[in-house]
Amino acid sequence: MQGYWRRPQESSTALRGGWLHTGDVGRMDQDGYVYITDRVKDMINVSGFKVWPAEVEQYLYKMPGVQEVAVYGIAAAPQGEQVVAAVVPKAGARLSADDIVAYCRANIAAYKVPARVDLVAELPKSPSGKILKRVLREQAARG
Repeated sequence: MQGYWRRPQESSTALRGGWLHTGDVGRMDQDGYVYITDRVKDMINVSGFKVWPAEVEQYLYKMPGVQEVAVYGIAAAPQGEQVVAAVVPKAGARLSADDIVAYCRANIAAYKVPARVDLVAELPKSPSGKILKRVLREQAARG
């Protein structure tokens, strides 16, 4: 790769020392297979603890009544950031924010539990169907 088309700043950030820095976080198993697990820019810092949104999303997808979910961080003093979950309930499901928080408290560490849960009809997506967490963060910042 030579760089991003007409984006020299992004090219210099991504191409360093002969390596392409994608911003993905992953792991390699004992057989050499690589698994992409999350994005560095999506990591949430709650009082010094790292929260990977994909981990919280995995638990929420196991909850009955959840159709779709996006977990992201927003600025919050004094802990740095707080965890927010945007949840699309399945048709006919009766979910409340309190139900979702209680489910999380029973399954994950306290610092990973969403401080806020937004029940939404749909999540913003790109033309390829990727959930746009950037848009969710912008909406949250606007209130």
